[in-house]
Amino acid sequence: MGKPIIGVLPLYDNEKDSYWMLPGYMKGIEDAGGIPIMLPLTTDEEIILSLANTFDGFLFTGGQDINPELYGEKISDVNGEMCNERDCMEEVLFKRVVELDKPVLGICRGLQLFNVLLGGTLYQDIPTQLTSSDINHKQRPPYTEPTHNVYIAKDTLLYQILQVDTLKVNSYHHQGIKKISEKLVPAAKAEDGLIEAVIMPNKTFTLAVQWHPEFNYKHDDNNFKLFLEFVRACK
Repeated sequence: MGKPIIGVLPLYDNEKDSYWMLPGYMKGIEDAGGIPIMLPLTTDEEIILSLANTFDGFLFTGGQDINPELYGEKISDVNGEMCNERDCMEEVLFKRVVELDKPVLGICRGLQLFNVLLGGTLYQDIPTQLTSSDINHKQRPPYTEPTHNVYIAKDTLLYQILQVDTLKVNSYHHQGIKKISEKLVPAAKAEDGLIEAVIMPNKTFTLAVQWHPEFNYKHDDNNFKLFLEFVRACK
């Protein structure tokens, strides 16, 4: 069997009106034995559905905040930059891929997207809305350095992959899950109770993490295992 071909959702620079990509997303897949291909940013449903049928799996990347209107809230002053084209494309793609039961890995925005599209909600800004937290969820560079612990739930796909109860992770986000979708199961939580990973039960591989394995998978075997198992599922 050949290497699986995996679609990677593009990053978008509003100011420069350009697509771009962090090498760690691509190299993580490549080093794990897959072939990463950056997808176009499109709202053409026919193209999106064709992409869903063509690739063996999909990596939903980080990036802009999700439009709060998708989870029934008004856009507040603390909400960050958005990209409606990404929201539109990723909604169509994710829902079709879930129907097809193709493997999907979500990172940062990817976790938030999965939750929103399946009926959950988000904190639009953790520092101002989750005031009980004393964790800095938005660290300064270098992003290869872990900054806080997450506690992994047993009997989840994430635990099956990592076989550890606690993992120290990097953290670069100001939004997070407020109400989790009934279709998702928490797979890891931070010390302040914020959900840091989710799985979708009864699917081959639907997993998302709030941290950024693309920055430190070369220095951390546990984060590389996420790419390895994702690519293996795509085969």
